[in-house]
Amino acid sequence: MEPCASDEFFQALNHAEQTFKKMENYLRHKQLCDVVLVAGDRRIPAHRLVLSSVSDYFAAMFTNDVREARQEEIKMEGVEPNALWALVQYAYTGRLELKEDNIECLLSTACLLQLSQVVEACCKFLMKQLHPSNCLGIRSFADAQGCTDLHKVAHNYTMENFMEVIRNQEFLLLPATEIAKLLASDDMNIPNEETILNALLTWVRHDLEQRRKDLSKLLAYIRLPLLAPQFLADMENNALFRDDIECQKLIMEAMKYHLLPERRPMLQSPRTKPRKSTVGVLFAVGGMDATKGATSIEKYELRTNMWTPVANMNGRRLQFGVAVLDDKLYVVGGRDGLKTLNTVECYNPRTKTWSVMPPMSTHRHGLGVAVLEGPMYAVGGHDGWSYLNTVERWDPQARQWNFVASMSTPRSTVGVAILNGKLYAVGGRDGSSCLKSVECFDPHTNKWTLCAQMSKRRGGVGVTTWNGFLYAIGGHDAPASNLTSRLSDCVERYDPKTDMWTSVASMSISRDAVGVCLLGDKLYAVGGYDGQTYLNTVESYDPQTNEWTQV
Repeated sequence: MEPCASDEFFQALNHAEQTFKKMENYLRHKQLCDVVLVAGDRRIPAHRLVLSSVSDYFAAMFTNDVREARQEEIKMEGVEPNALWALVQYAYTGRLELKEDNIECLLSTACLLQLSQVVEACCKFLMKQLHPSNCLGIRSFADAQGCTDLHKVAHNYTMENFMEVIRNQEFLLLPATEIAKLLASDDMNIPNEETILNALLTWVRHDLEQRRKDLSKLLAYIRLPLLAPQFLADMENNALFRDDIECQKLIMEAMKYHLLPERRPMLQSPRTKPRKSTVGVLFAVGGMDATKGATSIEKYELRTNMWTPVANMNGRRLQFGVAVLDDKLYVVGGRDGLKTLNTVECYNPRTKTWSVMPPMSTHRHGLGVAVLEGPMYAVGGHDGWSYLNTVERWDPQARQWNFVASMSTPRSTVGVAILNGKLYAVGGRDGSSCLKSVECFDPHTNKWTLCAQMSKRRGGVGVTTWNGFLYAIGGHDAPASNLTSRLSDCVERYDPKTDMWTSVASMSISRDAVGVCLLGDKLYAVGGYDGQTYLNTVESYDPQTNEWTQV
């Protein structure tokens, strides 16, 4: 039937609010109650209808055919009476007072009663309360209650502030099982592995008689091979470790790692994998982009897995060299779009300032730069007229550039790296073609020696080292007249002991003029050119599994 013109709807304002106010009044006066909740020695009368409409726990209890559905009294085992009363009142009013001294009881009771909004509010409250003195407790409490968001936030907070956390009482009172979980983590924000060992020793000494027996089990989580040798020597003399055969074995394993560097590839274990915050930071400096040259510098941190802007160079540079010397970043040569440069600038990440250094004798773009035993070398390149085989060395003490012996071949867009006290110059272009040849420089004899050739010609090749091997990554193989041809995703590895190159897994895409470096125990390939576009993608290579992964 159609509603006729005189029909109308009436909507009472704040109907729900008024009604619940009345119900709350009945609760206060214990009227019309049809159930009594018993917690400890406290009896709380209430209305099934109200409890069921707010709490899934009570809804399941009162609407299903279970014994409690018909019982007048319901025993709430192990529930704190004040928390239960506060949550019953909340069912009527939607209001709840959160205080530091009641929050944990409220949260665990709200979890039991399946009051999801209250659980969320309690978790948010606890997130705001996080502090190095309480985050471990909140973390394990969240774990026990199954509050995954709170657990994650508390865990991340603990990892971020680990240096303060280990100075607090909570850390010293943790059981061995919890200490083991912390020590196993890769994500703690610490300057070095020694910090972790010292934290473990402080924990053990806090209750030496009881905890001594856990020492060797926990020491297995410390990355001992990554400690300084003198630190290991002191450990050997420490009475705590001397009487424990298992501890001695672990110290011995670490000593071997230092004594036999050539066997390191065989000695890899979870203990030789550095924690993320201890590997340092990767800087990506300038480079070619769609605007014909970026001046920005970004840094990548493994622990946070994020790139952040750091600074800008003082002008445009392309095909320059970059190296780290005394914790400062040196930017050497290159070209500004018109002319080739011999200038050098130096960035200090601590003070965030640039300084201008004395220039090289030669203008160079497409050069390779590396630091060997203190001095920094500028290798090859192009001076705007011709391809160069000359090499200059920067002496940081005397603050001047001097020439050393020249290479046998001119090389521009050359890859350079340091391995076993020698400087390697890999591939590049000599004017007529890209090169397969490789030569290495010994600073003590001031001589270059030819090494085995790569299987591929490579200009714009990225070169870095890991555990006694040299890696040549990406680049292009093209005659000077045709730069679009044959870009490379191929990677080869050089073993100086056998003077042989071997192919390893290829990258996911071709990268010419790629930036590469070692960060921790993986090689990173950053940016480059794929033939169509300048890349902002990054992939990392794990030499132990021979696999590339997107980062």
